[in-house]
Amino acid sequence: MSQPLSLYLDRPSRVQRLSPLTRLAVVGFILVAGLSLPGIWAGYAVLLLLVLPLGFAARVQRELLVTTLKVTFPFALSVFLIQGFLWPGGTPLVSLGPISLKYEGLVFAIRSVGRIMVVVSGFLWFAYTTRPDRLMAALSLKGLPSALVYMVVATVQIVPRFQGRATAILDAQRSRGLETGGNLLQRSRALVPLVVPLVLSSLIDVEERAMAIEARGFNRSGTKTSLVEISEAAWESPARWGIVVAAILLLGASIWLRIAP
Repeated sequence: MSQPLSLYLDRPSRVQRLSPLTRLAVVGFILVAGLSLPGIWAGYAVLLLLVLPLGFAARVQRELLVTTLKVTFPFALSVFLIQGFLWPGGTPLVSLGPISLKYEGLVFAIRSVGRIMVVVSGFLWFAYTTRPDRLMAALSLKGLPSALVYMVVATVQIVPRFQGRATAILDAQRSRGLETGGNLLQRSRALVPLVVPLVLSSLIDVEERAMAIEARGFNRSGTKTSLVEISEAAWESPARWGIVVAAILLLGASIWLRIAP
């Protein structure tokens, strides 16, 4: 079974017809808005009013919502438990023996989880709607260094490649009789036979990819050609600059509100 190279979902829509750089600018604005806006519910507002409508526009709303909840749930659980019950001082809400749930810790946990959900959902929306080869071609056309372009594309591809490799290793070990289910002790015993091949195969994959890109003239100077053609509407470039300016203004306003008396 071939490993997926990205999280991209081929769902024809107006969003996916945009230039990858336009979607990248939108993600940047989402992150700035979700991380800089004040208020305990700011992250959730950005998620509901901006990210989810974009998911519906790109026809990836189901995968976006389900994956976001799956990824953020462990973080949310740990943040609520640690910050809620171990917050120094604060106003107790509920007491459980020697520990108590603090109001200030609960507020911090709610705000932090909202921001985590914005970051995760923003990157997932971009990954679901963007083909890595088109992103690479678009960045190269703008004159970005090849090393930086490769780092961006490799970051987008790293999660699905790890998922595919981990699934293949898990199936192979199960076919050899390895018990991967059961109680916590049995799962702990199966951890080493799963992690060691995953790490070693990842290192081998890095070397193979380095050899492949060198064979294709990665460090070659001069103009390079590409089989992928990137076209964009005339309004997209001004729109990107508008989004960047709006993000800068939003960030500046957030900083001013924080330091203003």
